[in-house]
Amino acid sequence: MGKVIAIANQKGGVGKTTTAINLAASLAILDKKVLLIDADPQANATSGLGLKESQIIHDSYDCLVDKINPIEAIVKSETPNLDVIPSSIDLVGAEIELVEKENREFAMKHFIDSLKDRYDYVIIDCLPSLGLITINALTAADSVLIPVQCEIFSLEGLGKLKNTIELIRSSLNPKLEIEGLILSMYDSRLRMAKMVVKEVHQMVNDYIFETIIHRNSKIGESPSLGLPVILYDAGCKGSSNFLSLADEFLKKNNDPIFKKELSS
Repeated sequence: MGKVIAIANQKGGVGKTTTAINLAASLAILDKKVLLIDADPQANATSGLGLKESQIIHDSYDCLVDKINPIEAIVKSETPNLDVIPSSIDLVGAEIELVEKENREFAMKHFIDSLKDRYDYVIIDCLPSLGLITINALTAADSVLIPVQCEIFSLEGLGKLKNTIELIRSSLNPKLEIEGLILSMYDSRLRMAKMVVKEVHQMVNDYIFETIIHRNSKIGESPSLGLPVILYDAGCKGSSNFLSLADEFLKKNNDPIFKKELSS
């Protein structure tokens, strides 16, 4: 049965969609079957993986609101082993349309449960807010992965997100775990970045991934070409960072690939 991971942070601009795209692609390159669900109406994960409008018949809005068979919304990306349920601007209306529906917090869980056995990992790229769609994602997820930008304002929203996770646990999804925090957009030349890393470790040391995602121009360029960074420039620092993150993620989850590596 596939593990469902929501990538969430109520603060925008922390590298959430970048993490979703590139962690999903790196896991796929490591021979894991991955589904990326774009649950953000900005649809940056959709465009960042090069999906064209002509390829999209249904999207995450149709799965949530119209309850279409989610298999009909799946699109293959250019990355082997990586499928996508795309998003569109229509998802803006889903928050309002779901309000009066029965069990509205479980709409995403229902459609994910129907297909997650087809994948090793299902990754949800969440909105940069804590509205009903993000609550749906956290209710559907087994764990939540939190990107934290290495700048001081990122620390302010971290406590609020942790409180939200506790509320979800107590009322909707008692099995929800924190997969970990990922420090992103790190620039070793900046004293502020080093200070944020130190403070985050003091706040939540047990949950932090050792891999830090450094600022890298290739990471910024690759979405404009509709590619994850590993397909854009496999030798760059950004690709190395995300492969290292995927490697660490698999080890944390006792993945069979890691067991094989350790025994060889």
